[in-house]
Amino acid sequence: MQSRRLILVLDGQGGGMGVQLIKMLAPQLPQDCDLLAVGTNVMATSAMLKAGAPHGATGENAVVYNAARANLILGPIGMILANGILGEVSPAMAAAVSAASAEKILIPSSHCGVQIAGTQDCPLETYLQSAVTLALRELQA
Repeated sequence: MQSRRLILVLDGQGGGMGVQLIKMLAPQLPQDCDLLAVGTNVMATSAMLKAGAPHGATGENAVVYNAARANLILGPIGMILANGILGEVSPAMAAAVSAASAEKILIPSSHCGVQIAGTQDCPLETYLQSAVTLALRELQA
C-alpha cells in the first residue's frame, strides 16, 4: 500500500500568498497527497482554510512539527529566514523549514528584505504559477 504524501503550504501575515497557492494547487494535486495549510498566525491559517485547504494548523509548533513530516513545502522565502515576514518567523520555524528533508519551493517576496540574484522582477502571479508547476513536476517524479 502506498503511503500518503504531505504537501505543506506555509504563510504569514494575512495568508494572501498561501491562499493563491492553495487555490492554484489543490485542484491539481494527485490523489495520494494531503494538503495542509500552516500559518504563522490565525489570520493566515484561516484565510488558507477558506481558500480550500482541507486541514490547517497555526503557530511555531505547527510549523516545526509539520515541516519535519512534509514531503513538499511551498511558501514565501521569508519562511526560511529567522525573523522573516516582519518578525513572524521565529528562528525555530526558520531552522525547521530549512532543515526539513522535503523539497522546498520558495517564492521571492520584496517584503522579506532579500533579493535573489538571477530571478526576474515578475508579478506575484507569475511566481505562484511557476511554484505550482514545480510542485506538480516534483510530485510526478
